[in-house]
This record gives sequence, structure tokens and C-alpha cells, in this order.
Amino acid sequence: MEAFAFCSLLVIILIIGGLVSLYEAITATANAPQGESLTVAPIVEQQEDDTHNQVPSSMMPPGSAELPPPPYHIAIMLPSQNDTESVQVIRDSPPPSYEKAYCLSNDPNKPCHILTFKEITMMLDCGLSMQSVLNFLPLSFVPSSRLLNLPNWMPTDVSDSDLEGELKENGDRIFIDSPPEFCPPLNKLIDFAQVDVILISNYLCMMALPFITEGTGFQGRVYATEPTLQIGRLLLEELVNYVEQCPKASFATQWKNFIHKLPYPLSDSFKPKSWKQLYNMNNVNASLSRIQMVGYNEKIDVYGALKVMPSSSGFCLGSSNWIITSDHEKIVYLSGSSTLTTHPRPMDHHSIKNADVLIMTDLTQTPISNPDSMLGVLCVVVGLTLRGGGNVLIPCYPTGVVYDLFECLSVKMQDLGVSNCPMFFISPVADTSLAYSNILAEWLSSVKQNKVYVTEEPFPHGLLVKNNKLKHFKHIYSDGFSTDFQEPCVVFCGHPCLRFGDVVQFIELWGNNPRNCIVFTEPDFDYIEALAPYQPLQMKVAHCAIDTSLNFTQANKLIRDLKPSTLVVPECYTQPPVSAPNLTDYVIENSPDRTLIPYKWGEVINLPLKRKHGQVFIETGVAQKIVPVEVKPGVSLSTITGTLNVKDNVHSIQELPPTVNKANKHIKYEWGSLNVTDFLQKLMQEGINEPKVESHGNVVVIHLQDEDALIQMEDNSTHVVCNGDEKLRTKLRNIVMQCLKKF
Repeated sequence: MEAFAFCSLLVIILIIGGLVSLYEAITATANAPQGESLTVAPIVEQQEDDTHNQVPSSMMPPGSAELPPPPYHIAIMLPSQNDTESVQVIRDSPPPSYEKAYCLSNDPNKPCHILTFKEITMMLDCGLSMQSVLNFLPLSFVPSSRLLNLPNWMPTDVSDSDLEGELKENGDRIFIDSPPEFCPPLNKLIDFAQVDVILISNYLCMMALPFITEGTGFQGRVYATEPTLQIGRLLLEELVNYVEQCPKASFATQWKNFIHKLPYPLSDSFKPKSWKQLYNMNNVNASLSRIQMVGYNEKIDVYGALKVMPSSSGFCLGSSNWIITSDHEKIVYLSGSSTLTTHPRPMDHHSIKNADVLIMTDLTQTPISNPDSMLGVLCVVVGLTLRGGGNVLIPCYPTGVVYDLFECLSVKMQDLGVSNCPMFFISPVADTSLAYSNILAEWLSSVKQNKVYVTEEPFPHGLLVKNNKLKHFKHIYSDGFSTDFQEPCVVFCGHPCLRFGDVVQFIELWGNNPRNCIVFTEPDFDYIEALAPYQPLQMKVAHCAIDTSLNFTQANKLIRDLKPSTLVVPECYTQPPVSAPNLTDYVIENSPDRTLIPYKWGEVINLPLKRKHGQVFIETGVAQKIVPVEVKPGVSLSTITGTLNVKDNVHSIQELPPTVNKANKHIKYEWGSLNVTDFLQKLMQEGINEPKVESHGNVVVIHLQDEDALIQMEDNSTHVVCNGDEKLRTKLRNIVMQCLKKF
């Protein structure tokens, strides 16, 4: 959108080391604070009873899209007194406005936020909460007689035939017999069609993208790094494949009407009526086609109003923290970060320092556990199980920590003398995942990158595959699997929730043998809840959740180093973990050095970003005509004339057409404060005697009794009330103008 206005511009320049003190120049007061500026505002035409002796400080209404009538007063900052090609204009915004942040996700580790900043609506991540799927029975492509024969369950005092068969009972737990449903981000607070930009931090925080972009009217931009896009595609494809390969004949819906009559944990389900069936591959492909790939430290212009830049967060391949900047403000969105040394590129601390607002989320889900110790326990459990003739089942995602597990286990199995036991990696995207991990060298740690430069594969799983130590298949029914399969072995497969994927078949196959063991390494799901529909279970269970995200000690140290002015965190981070309420160290610390703002699901918070300045660029031709005139030491004034152009949130001043320029050639401007003593002397010289003067704070009222007129002098204006006497009004106006300075 363009808005043009012919404007005569008052340029107020204070050159002190190449900068301009705008407020001092406009008020001409020696003790005014430096560095302030004046709002772009119209000079209001003289009314019959209103004479202005100063430029108004805030004539433009907040949020106004239209420019007031010209001409305008504007304040200018020059980078150098002799630099006429890069002149910038700094102008005050309307009175300080608070930008807003919305929380759309109830899970801080699957974040989704909305940030409104400088009229831009921005979504930060679109994580998908999958906790809801734990309430459903597992999907098995090989019919399970045990699951099929589970008894129906009905709430007491309910005889609705439509509810019959929707709920099944296993032990003391009730499950929904239906395709699983997911909890997408809240869509009641904001219309997704209004979202201008989506910034994705990592591939685990984009699983709700098809829910956001498809069928909602979304027309904005989506930014993510290359690994986030490519690996995120694998996760989305795997999830859709798992659900679609086991279709169910009917969908259970009536149970949601009786949620208050259902037992725990179904009765505590989070907003079940907002749960949705999973998207399909058409939705996935359409949403991914909207993503524009960006590199680390690449600055992207957002509609001229903001710039966004991803920096490495150290959590996984391509994971990012986002820096959002305007001309004078800086917001950092820190999500899924790690200071540990693993395979991704290390975290970039420098770019996220000294933010006005730091939004921190996606901290560790295992605050009491140490990733290194959990990895050690895992290796011991695997070794002991294999030496005892048992099999090891590791539910996992097809990327991320699993790469480190391949590397670590291959070494430990060699040390424990069980290297002859094969490892199987089973996923619809297994082959693609292994291939991508070895070609995304620029996103790896320096140690991994150096291997690429000497023609080695950065990950050892390439060598493991060549030596038949690691075998990968799309499914357990893929060609060659039954031939290569041998026991004892280690199987990596999905899904970690145990509700779909090949893991369902392996639990059914191995669950009754106590020599076998299932090892939980992913922290996203409660392992007891995940195993509930399979009980009673004979196989051993080991919980070795490995979460490399920042823990609270690391987060607090990082916050102290980054020195944000305001820190925004989920409310749960300000309280000890539920599992250990006495461990008060596992919280984000408050400090007098910054403002701490906690938030929770569905909440809208005000961010204390007081927008004080914006930029206006002056064309070289206009800037060359600036001729400063010193009015006092260090303060110079000049006038320029130009066209104020606003396009894509960028303000620029251009030269006027010659015909318009002639009409404004001889305009003079008054400035400064009205001196009461000088004004009274001028009145006496004009034959107006015995004025009555009264002072009320910053307001001076002069009553001319003989003329039946009233003059009210304020900081920014002078009002003349003379009962319609045009001759007297003109006379008094001229006296006021004589008392002001001109240029």
C-alpha cells in the first residue's frame, strides 16, 4: 500500500558527534534530555480562536493507516554531517504501545505462540501435542486377538446405544477404540488466515503445520532451515503412514459427550472436543510447499517492518533460535536449545544476547536425569539383555538422538562381546533418514564436519550398514526382513507413543518373554501410560529417557549471560516439577535485573516493548538541500520540502514535483516557546493596557478586560478567545507570531 502526501518538512538537527538531539532542538531548552525525537505531525491551520506556538508532539492517532493533512514536522538524525546519501529520519511512534504474545499450546515442549509486533502477526513454531493418543487403543496391521477381545465399557447411568463399543477396558484403564486423535494448537484466539509469518525452530516443532496452513485461509510465509524442512518431511510422512496403514471402520465420537462420567485419566483429557483426526499426505505436501528455506544468520525482511534471523540452537540438525528485530527493538525466541556437545552445530550465544524480550520454551522434559548417565544405563541394559539371550526394543523417532544411539551402542556392544547381535532400524523413512544425516554436513558439529572433509562419513552408521551391523527396512513386512531377521537383536522402530507403527507388533511378539526388554529413550511420553494397553506384560522395562535440551541449571546460567530486559517463560517453569515438588532448584530464577513474565495456555500477555522510534529514509536530492543554520551552540535548524512516501512499512522522503515546489518556496516556520514578559510588552506597544495575568501550573491565562478577550498559553499551543472579533483576533495572532523565532 502506498500513501503519498506532499509535505513541507521542518528538519531539526542537533549535530553532536554526528547525531541529533531532537527534543532539545524543537523546544530550544538547554536542559532537555538528548536522544529524543518528535512525532511526525501536521501543522494545524490557525483557527479563529486558536493560535499554535509550537509543533504538536503527538497529532497522529495511534495505529492510523492514513497520513494527516500535510505539511509535516519531522526530526532527522544524520550519520555524518557530510554524509548526504544515507540520511535517516527518526520519528517517535504514538504513545508507548504494548506488543502481544498468545500461547496456543498446552505443552511447552510442543510450543506454538503468536507474536503481534509492529502490525505483523507472527507464529512461533507449530508443535503438535500427541498426549491425546495415549487414550486410544493401539493400531495393529496384524489383527491382535487380545485387543479385539477386550470387553466394552459403559459409564454408569448411561444407556446411549451410540456409545456402545466406543470404549474398551483393559485392567483398570479405559481406552477409546477408534483411530487416534491429536490436539492441534488453539484456534479460538486468532484466525490463522491473519498470520503473516510462521517461524519454525526445529523439525519436532512443525508437526501441526498442516493443521495451520491448510483449509484455514492461511496465505503467509513459512521459514525454516533445510534440515528442518527435509527431516520434518520425514516425520510427517512417517506419522501419516503409520495411521493410514491401519484404517478403522468407524470413528468414536459420542464418548466426548460423557467426559465427566469417564474415569481418570480420560476425565482429565485436555479439551477433547478440539481433538482432530490426522491430516493426509496431500495436506502434508501442500503445507511443506509453503516453506522457504533459510540459512543460519541469514536476515529475512518481513514486509518491511521487521527482520528475522535464525541462529544455531545446538539441539538437533538445523535447529534454530530466532532473532526478531525492528529498527530499535530485539526479540529472541529460544526453543529447543542445547549446550551439550553432540552431532549438531553448537549453539550460537552471541546473536541472542541483550534482547529486549527473550521468550524461552522447550526446556528438558527430564530435569532430574542426566543425558550422559542415561546413555550409560542404556548401554548396560542392552548389553545385559543381549548376553542373556533376550531382544531389545527401542521405540524412537527416525532421526535425532537415534543417530547418537547407533554410534554409542555399536562401540559398547563391541566392548561387551555382543557385536554379533544385529541392530535393525525400521521406519517408512529409515533409508532416507540415514542418507540425509550424512549429506547435511554444514549443519553438523565441527568434529563431524572434519570427517566429511577427509572423505569419511560423519556418522558411523554408514559403516555399520556396509558391514551389516545395522540393517534398515521400511516395515517388518518389507522384502528381505524375514530373511535377515535373527535373534537376539536390537530393534529401533516407531512410534514412541506405542499406539501405531511396527513397535506394536514387536510388543505383541516379545511382550510375554521376560528375557526381552523394552527401553524408553524418548522423553515425550509417559512410559507407564504408553504401556497401559499392553498389560499384563512380562518383558522387562527400562526408562532411560535422553533429553539433550537445556536443563534448568543450564537455562538459568544462559539467561544470566544473555542479559535480556524481559524474560517470558511458561508458568510451569516457575514451579518445581510435579514429580519432585521439593526440588526448588528446578525452576527459572527471577532476578531484579529483568522482568519475568510467566504465561499459560490460552493466555494473552503484553510484552513491555515501548516503541519509541522508527526510520524514515531521505532521498539524496532532498538531503543535499539541507542547509543547517545554527541557532545556538550545537543546535542547527533547516527546512526541506518533499513527498512522504509509505510503502511496505518503509517511510521515505522524496523530492516534490517542480510545480508544487514553487508554491511552498517562501514558507516561514515559527518555533520556540512564547515568553510571557515579551508578549505583555508587545501588547502595551499595540495600545492594549492593563492585562490581567493568572498562572495555573504550565498554563498562563491573560485576560484583556477592555477588549473582552482571553489568551490561554500552554506548552504546545496558544488559544485566543475574542467573541468573533476578527480584527482583534488577527491583531493578537500577529503579536503572538512576533514573539516566536522564525527561519
